[in-house]
Amino acid sequence: MSHQFWHRPRMADPDGTGQASHKVSFSDSSKSSKRDSSRQSRNGSQPSTPQVLSPRILSPNGEKDRSYPKRMWSENRVWQRVNRQSEALWQESPSILSPNAPQPRPFLIYHDSFLNLLGPSPTLSLLISDPRAPYFHEAGVFHPPTNTLFVTSNEIPDQSPDAVTTHNKTIVITKIEFFSPTDFTRDKVRCPERNYMANGGTNYRDGLILCAQGSLREPSGLIYMEAKRPHKTTTLLNNYHGRPFNSPNDVVVHSDGSVWFTDPIYGHEQGFRPKPQLPQHVYRFDPATGDIRVVADGFGRPNGIAFAPAEDTVYITDTDLIHGDGSRLHTRAATIYAYSVFWTKDQPYLTNRRVFAYADTGAPDGIKCDVHGNVYAGCGDGINVWNSGGMLVGKILIEGGCANFCFGRAGEMWCFGENKLWRVKLADETRGA
Repeated sequence: MSHQFWHRPRMADPDGTGQASHKVSFSDSSKSSKRDSSRQSRNGSQPSTPQVLSPRILSPNGEKDRSYPKRMWSENRVWQRVNRQSEALWQESPSILSPNAPQPRPFLIYHDSFLNLLGPSPTLSLLISDPRAPYFHEAGVFHPPTNTLFVTSNEIPDQSPDAVTTHNKTIVITKIEFFSPTDFTRDKVRCPERNYMANGGTNYRDGLILCAQGSLREPSGLIYMEAKRPHKTTTLLNNYHGRPFNSPNDVVVHSDGSVWFTDPIYGHEQGFRPKPQLPQHVYRFDPATGDIRVVADGFGRPNGIAFAPAEDTVYITDTDLIHGDGSRLHTRAATIYAYSVFWTKDQPYLTNRRVFAYADTGAPDGIKCDVHGNVYAGCGDGINVWNSGGMLVGKILIEGGCANFCFGRAGEMWCFGENKLWRVKLADETRGA
């Protein structure tokens, strides 16, 4: 199932500058209407209706190309534009749908730079819909050598005797091996008990690291799993100097080989982990030396984590909006924080914590950067995309929202919507950092 998309046109640009011929701000609309009325009474004529044109598009090389929009829209694949100019146009043209109305199309344009990320023919396709259980929730690790996607499920009821220590819940790891974008096999990964309640994951060496949230009996920590059968596993870390972790949630690997991960208390709130014995920290673990240390604290619920392409900035999401018992309080954080990474005595430390972005729908869960430095996060309405300055440039709307996702090959993204697995195709140059 593929979606098409539509365009919110912009106003006339008679001077070729790429700017509207007149501007209407949210605060001065009443004044504008009064001025128009006075001009009409003085001139005895009706105010002119603004001409509608296609958007100004940059060619792939970044230069203005007047033929490129025509090629881009040749198949009637057009966009929905949500920005100040389109809002002003909507105020003047009731025939154009309000940005606040129900949106039938998946790609929202908040800034023209998003068009270069989308490319000429982006698509959103539903690959799998499985009503039996929420098999597509977290991790999202694409392993290029085997062309395989690994995904962890949300909690699934389990009445087996072994599930007593996980509050009669289990989490399933699904393995999807692709032969083409639409030709694949799907299988369940069989893991030993120490992988109970796996959550986030990332590529590591020849396999992947999974965050094992643990159980009432099994410790939580980091697990290395081989990508090929029989998926042998090794425990990398399961305590902080003798104190048990809460329930590690997401993980990323730095180019120096260190492993950074978040550790909220969702496992305890959901009944399958003991009472916390540590604050909700973000950690750095060096497998080469065994060093484990706290690099950040002060979160409500630290969740996703990702480095900028140059690794001079790390982004950490706080999903305090949603607690493990299902409660939501909209005055709590649904925030992405950015930290600067500095080095002293050959060791990194984080400084200059600042708010990078606040999600307007739901909470930002999984987070990734592309090679251009843009920041993507799974939110309550799909994938939200910000540039490196924190400006929201676009959204990929996904029915039911998206907790996590990952990049594949050449502009490919896999997005996880609990019972549904989605494939997004962007520009070939839009790749994960």
